[in-house]
Amino acid sequence: MEMFSEMEEMLHGAKPVLLCVGALTTASLALWILYRLLSGFRIWVMGNGDLLSPKLGKWAVVTGATDGIGKSYAEELARRGFSMMLISRSQEKLDDVAQSLESRFKVETKTVAVDFGQVDIYPKIEAALSGLEIGVLVNNVGISYPYPEFFLHIPDLDNFINTMINVNITSVCQMTRLVLPRMEARAKGVVLNISSASGMYPVPLLTVYSATKAFVDFFSRGLQAEYKSKGLIIQSVLPFFVATKMTKIRKPTLDKPTPDRYVAAELTTVGLQDQTNGYFPHAVMGWLTTVLVPINLVIYFGMRMNKAQRGGYLRRRKLR
Repeated sequence: MEMFSEMEEMLHGAKPVLLCVGALTTASLALWILYRLLSGFRIWVMGNGDLLSPKLGKWAVVTGATDGIGKSYAEELARRGFSMMLISRSQEKLDDVAQSLESRFKVETKTVAVDFGQVDIYPKIEAALSGLEIGVLVNNVGISYPYPEFFLHIPDLDNFINTMINVNITSVCQMTRLVLPRMEARAKGVVLNISSASGMYPVPLLTVYSATKAFVDFFSRGLQAEYKSKGLIIQSVLPFFVATKMTKIRKPTLDKPTPDRYVAAELTTVGLQDQTNGYFPHAVMGWLTTVLVPINLVIYFGMRMNKAQRGGYLRRRKLR
């Protein structure tokens, strides 16, 4: 009985301390929630105003500019008054997009037709960029798998590896090398590196693609830390599914927006987030898959989903 009495006295003495700790914890949690709500309101409702304007520099450069997200970036930046340098593989498609931009937005355009799967293209691009005051660079060009596949079963694996690294990684590094020095000299400029939600965690059966997009994310965040003090913005953009030719999604939904809708939302986050999913429903999905759900579970369901897609693709191909 004496022992229980001593314990009761100890607990009674500790009660004010426990109440204080509880109050501090509750207050801290409330302040954190308030901060997150205000930050979310600032990013997704207020946006960044007129940050992205030709005041950054007359020209915007977009790679992979003839389809999907890249084309939407080109259109939105032209709408904001930038002269456009469009870089992609097909000169015919480049001409179509350039003519459309000139007609709709009354802006100057230039084009460069190159295959980003090759490594000898950068002197040609450097010559085309010479003398341009570049305010925005969008490193958008990218390729994925034709269908989910086990690494050793990928057709023409050696060429596949080289091409994917050249398009998804080398292009980002080389284009940044060409443009960043002039931005640094003027102490202003924006580089948007289009990664993918697939770069936030390993995605089985899209393993090489996922790894290249993780590189883009790390590269972007590292450069932002290096050059933020120089007045530059380097943002890592990690979209989930967008209704584009590459994703083979034809019908847009709330969580799978059109490229135009995605880009309009993403551009409001520039200068507010160093790393962004770019679109509010995608931001919620990003939080769920990186904070709430254990990584092993994300990988497990990614494997299941991609195995099902692989099986469906192979069955359809066999039926032909």
